[in-house]
Amino acid sequence: MADLFRAFARLLTQFDRNKLEPSIALRNALGVALPLAVGLVVGMPLGGLAVASGALQVAYSDGHDPYSRRGFRMFTATVFCALAVVIGGLCGRFPVLVTIAVSPWAFAAGLVVLLGTDAENLGVISLVTLIIYAAQPLTIERALNAGALAFAGGLFQTLLSISLWPISRREPERRALAKLYDELSLTTLATMKSKEAPPATVQMTHARDALGRLGRDHGSESQRLWSLLNQAERIRLSLLTLGRLRNRLARQAEQSSDLELLGHFLQLCSDVLRRIAEILVTHKSPPASVDALHAIQQLTDRYRQLDAASERNFGGSVRTSIRHQLEAIAGQLRSAFRLATNRDLAQIATTPFEAMPDWRERLRDDVSKLSANLTFESPAFRHAVRLSATLAIGEIMAHAISARRSYWLPMTISLVLKPEFSVTISRGLQRIAGTFVGLLVATGLFHFLHPVVGMEVVLVAIFVFLVRWIGPANYGVFAINVSALIVLLVAFTGVAPKDVILARGLMTTIGGVTALAAYLVWPTWETTRTSEVLARMLDAYRKYFRAVASRYLGSADGNGVELDRARLEARRSRSSVEASLDRLRMEPVANAADIRALKAVLASSHRVINATMALEGAHDKAAVPKTAALERFVKDVEKTLELLTLRLRGQDFSLRELPDLREDHHTLLSALDAEEYPLLADETDRITNSVNTLQEQLLSWRGRPQAAEKPALEPQPA
Repeated sequence: MADLFRAFARLLTQFDRNKLEPSIALRNALGVALPLAVGLVVGMPLGGLAVASGALQVAYSDGHDPYSRRGFRMFTATVFCALAVVIGGLCGRFPVLVTIAVSPWAFAAGLVVLLGTDAENLGVISLVTLIIYAAQPLTIERALNAGALAFAGGLFQTLLSISLWPISRREPERRALAKLYDELSLTTLATMKSKEAPPATVQMTHARDALGRLGRDHGSESQRLWSLLNQAERIRLSLLTLGRLRNRLARQAEQSSDLELLGHFLQLCSDVLRRIAEILVTHKSPPASVDALHAIQQLTDRYRQLDAASERNFGGSVRTSIRHQLEAIAGQLRSAFRLATNRDLAQIATTPFEAMPDWRERLRDDVSKLSANLTFESPAFRHAVRLSATLAIGEIMAHAISARRSYWLPMTISLVLKPEFSVTISRGLQRIAGTFVGLLVATGLFHFLHPVVGMEVVLVAIFVFLVRWIGPANYGVFAINVSALIVLLVAFTGVAPKDVILARGLMTTIGGVTALAAYLVWPTWETTRTSEVLARMLDAYRKYFRAVASRYLGSADGNGVELDRARLEARRSRSSVEASLDRLRMEPVANAADIRALKAVLASSHRVINATMALEGAHDKAAVPKTAALERFVKDVEKTLELLTLRLRGQDFSLRELPDLREDHHTLLSALDAEEYPLLADETDRITNSVNTLQEQLLSWRGRPQAAEKPALEPQPA
């Protein structure tokens, strides 16, 4: 229990500096403050407030992702928020209609968490807008006018966000690649550890997602960026393989000269990767990069001489494998540098690239996913029902209280209630505590500053900046700033700040407590989903292992597209398991033994994936003869992973069906000369040990396999 409280305290107080985006916060603040200022200048403060409110709601959809994706997302938010304004205003005159409108909207907002973070945020933003305007009865004409003003504000915020599109069209994609190369630069010097996830996983996934939004753009710039991503993937694999070989070499003390040369080589690689990242951001090529590339080639040539002088024994074979990796990395870095500086476009015409499916395919996939989850077995469906029912109760409570600002009660419910226990509880506590602190801040501002209208506009801009800059790093900080911001915005309508402060504090507390109570009455525990999430990861690993092994067996596809897809899916599934484990740690019903077992399973799975990636990185540099023993080993590894996946999904099998991987590996080593293929011998041995360990861990896991559930609540970056 003490561990649970410590973990929960960390969740409440964590501050994610990676989410600090001052440039986004600045343009969002301008998007809200300018309409307010214009409204005051032309003598229409309420009109300016309506436009600013629309801009504020859409600001939450802003980001640093590609302009096309960002613009579409923000425009969609603009349309839905304007529609929510009109529907809310029209229904506000009839309390029954408010509940009828809010409940199905809440159900839809809860269900779309299946479609990812963007859809979830859009659902929440539009739902909050509907709740706010449902508390302000409007005539048809005024509702349409309010909707038009909100639409104008959202559109203005969108145009501010994408204003640089014609000037720096591919800047977001370049920045995503720069973060990837910068992370590769850092991980190059780190020690490769089998128990940890492969390096640069998150950055690789983010960069691939960013470039995927280029769609079917076949221009030279787009294909150049895809080539840079492909080179980054190859460099990552080669560095991982080299790290494994370096670890093997470190166990041979007599090879200290090799280790010194490799250390120098990796330092130079890190420098070049960092400079490529700088080039992608600054568009300027530092001349020192060329010198580093020459030095890398010289070290590669020196190591070739060492390899040529080696005896053809086990140590000599390790040297040969290392030389292959050094030569590969040197070539890959040269190619990546020339691509980054636009010096080499020769390979672009033949570089494979992938595009996001068109809108029809995405729509069909989304509809299929939503329809497949219309069952109480789906956590997303349960969340949708829970949110809809709780908001209906919240609306009834708000109308019963009949206070002027009672709509803050259901609004708080919509913001706090989430699919996961840990997120709901933490947001509820942070929302309540942050609201009171924010209200104290607002009280102090009005008591000591007595702000006039012009000063209020400046304060609004400051708090919008703080909400969008520091708020994403911690939800409690967000609640503090947004509470003070709301008091300032409401003051534009002529309502006394004292009345706003008291009403918001009371309604937020009631709404937060109601949301927490609703989740505790009908929870969705992560422990019921863990087996299925693990099963998906093992299934993805099995497919990736098969794709890598097929290259050794001569049955792979020619351009490696299937291999890339399998590797990407393995990354995503691993991230889902890590996120699931994080959520499980926060649940009071979680069993400490189960958590330890799952952590051990995840560590064993890291060994499997690291070894498989090392085999992929080594394939092009050394031919391995196709043998029946290798085919048997590959087949039995796949079969073991498949049986373990079935077990996790609740299907029993006889233990006699499990292959003897250790015997398979012994046969493989007898068929191949282990001294001639040291990396293959080492990595297949690691796979054997890791899969056997996974087998023991899963079969003895006291958390017995539960029935399979529907697809994961939301896609997780790997």
